[in-house]
Amino acid sequence: MLTLYHSPQSRSSRIIWLLEELGVDCEIREVDIVRGMTNTGAPDPANPHPFKQVPALLDGGVLITESVAIALYLLEKFPDAGLAPPAGHLDRGPFLSWLVWYAAEMEPAMFYFFADELGTPYKSKALGNVQRRILDALAGGPFLTGENFTAVDLFVGSALQWMRRMLPEDPQVDAYVERVTTRPALARAQAKDGTL
Repeated sequence: MLTLYHSPQSRSSRIIWLLEELGVDCEIREVDIVRGMTNTGAPDPANPHPFKQVPALLDGGVLITESVAIALYLLEKFPDAGLAPPAGHLDRGPFLSWLVWYAAEMEPAMFYFFADELGTPYKSKALGNVQRRILDALAGGPFLTGENFTAVDLFVGSALQWMRRMLPEDPQVDAYVERVTTRPALARAQAKDGTL
């Protein structure tokens, strides 16, 4: 049995969504965390994450941490859900590029925007690059990697649920957010999380 260490309204909420998309049962153990933006909460000794963060996933005594690593692990373990191209498929490279781009480029730009730290050319350019990449991708398909919903859309969509304003007003973006956030698996995840 998989065990997810989770704190509501955190990065682990999207892993609950991913598990619902995959149709996988998982024990969810709620833990307290230090919330960086508000400096509330406390490290929970029950959390196996080395830095007491979430998400943390246990599978047969093996610990996997960091959202993208957990997603890749689960996508490889449960490939039949079709949320990622299989290893060796030509579409796998672009999919991996998007997933790593999310963690390396989009998340930092979101936090620059959220913290109102766009005053330097570097940070302002980072946000512009994120906006351009998403808008360009949506011009070519209903989802970021084309015609089908993938884990990339889950990650980007989960971010845009609470940070839609980081992208310019655009009906194409609004339609994308609507497509992604009205999925039945997200509704099930929200019922489990209560605050996703």
